[in-house]
Amino acid sequence: MDPLFDFTGKVILVTGGSRGLGYEMVKAFAARGADLIIASRKLEACEVVAEEVRGMGRKAVALSAHVGKWAECDRLIEEAYAAFGRIDVLVNNAGMGPACPSHEVTEQLYDSVLNLNLKGPFRLASQIGHRMAQGEGGCIINISSVGGTMPLAGVVPYGAAKAALNHMSLSLAHEYGPKVRVNSLAAGPFLTDIAKAWTPEKRETAPNALGRPGYPEEIVTAALFLASPASSNVTGSHVRCDGGSW
Repeated sequence: MDPLFDFTGKVILVTGGSRGLGYEMVKAFAARGADLIIASRKLEACEVVAEEVRGMGRKAVALSAHVGKWAECDRLIEEAYAAFGRIDVLVNNAGMGPACPSHEVTEQLYDSVLNLNLKGPFRLASQIGHRMAQGEGGCIINISSVGGTMPLAGVVPYGAAKAALNHMSLSLAHEYGPKVRVNSLAAGPFLTDIAKAWTPEKRETAPNALGRPGYPEEIVTAALFLASPASSNVTGSHVRCDGGSW
């Protein structure tokens, strides 16, 4: 085990952990010794991943929660702490960004996007961050997007939520530091399950320096870096894993 990325004995909660980037991060943390709490709205999907983690010799708990709702965030927190007694790393990964012309966005869609991408992550980060600060400390990674720093037509509420998430991360880093580190990790286009709806051209090319979308496993090293104690001097930062988008 590389001592820089040894998570033995650590407890990590990943929302949206049953698929896509969340799933890749769950596997990576487990492979390096962490015990996992996998959360999403679909309990059966989380349990499948939890069983895979157990097969790797680690402890894992599958929990169902709609993290866009504070009552479910609070229940998720209580169940997670009941299972392990602590959370060392929180990865706020659950999110959605459905494409829709701005003039056609309904209030329900707007609220759904903001709730899942900002309201819920705030609740989880603030409540868990407070507990971390009262205890032995910890690390929070808020999964953001290139849409939070660059204009993306057709997903304006999503971009606005991610921009706010970036600022929230910096503010929480100051509020709960020095014992808790909080960073945002901006993902570019990735070939997760959502890419099935893309055109063949979009699945092969992207307007970035690499000229292509990212492969899901390529999120791993950025997440490991931010979660590792080796990055002890990195907090309030916005890290991009986007292939050089502009």
